[in-house]
Amino acid sequence: MSKLHRITEEPTAAELDAIEAEWPLIAAELDVLDAEIHLINAADHGGPTDLDWRRLRRAEARVTRVAVELAARPAVRKAVA
Repeated sequence: MSKLHRITEEPTAAELDAIEAEWPLIAAELDVLDAEIHLINAADHGGPTDLDWRRLRRAEARVTRVAVELAARPAVRKAVA
């Protein structure tokens, strides 16, 4: 295994906190991905329905809302080791 693939350190508490803070955005982006996959699969079954397109639009809107909420939060300073 190359050096690039070795993980020798566990994430720090600050890194875990950053992931936790971004989790709503990650979940929203996963919803968009799920809706896009559903659209692709629907193409094999007569095409996407209006509900499929609505699901995608709502998921995209959620990503935008969550991103705005995250951007409005005060920046968390990263501790220098």
